[in-house]
Amino acid sequence: MLRVTKARSPLAAVAIIIMTSVLFHVVIVETRRLPLNFSIGGLFKLSFIGFSALTHWGLYVSLLAAFALTLRRGHTPLITAMAYRLHGTLSDEMIRYTRWVTVAWALFFTAQLLTSISLFCFAPLTAWSVFVNLLDIPLVVTMFAAEYAVRLRVLRHPPRHSFRMMFDMVSDCMHRPPAGSTPPSGLPRP
Repeated sequence: MLRVTKARSPLAAVAIIIMTSVLFHVVIVETRRLPLNFSIGGLFKLSFIGFSALTHWGLYVSLLAAFALTLRRGHTPLITAMAYRLHGTLSDEMIRYTRWVTVAWALFFTAQLLTSISLFCFAPLTAWSVFVNLLDIPLVVTMFAAEYAVRLRVLRHPPRHSFRMMFDMVSDCMHRPPAGSTPPSGLPRP
């Protein structure tokens, strides 16, 4: 069985992701005049474009599937399962809210994927690279901030979480709740 280890620092993980994204964008922009062919330069450029595209698309297809598949009848929405794991019991208001947050994230992932593919097919390569390599993380952060603002506005007693708490919750999401715990009534076991 594969053992998943926790990241030691969320800031270090984010810094590595940002530096890698910027590096890939710089290489794609600086090689924009190189033709995509079977020359050394063309293959070098193609490897950076291919890695960026496949990583971005693979990530968003995986996230979309992970979130959307939990929205099927008889399943616990992913954010609901995470909230249950974090808080234990959930109010009906929180169950409804977390379901809609799961829907919102699935729509966000769909929009990211469709925008990336459309830019790749119909826009200059540098425009696609800006979206995939430079705007991706700020868009995800904006989505988190928007959800947090909606949470504070919509819920009567909104939970507040630190960045570290959210990072730990996401990194722990592969583990099941402790044995013997059951989800709130009406929810299938996550």
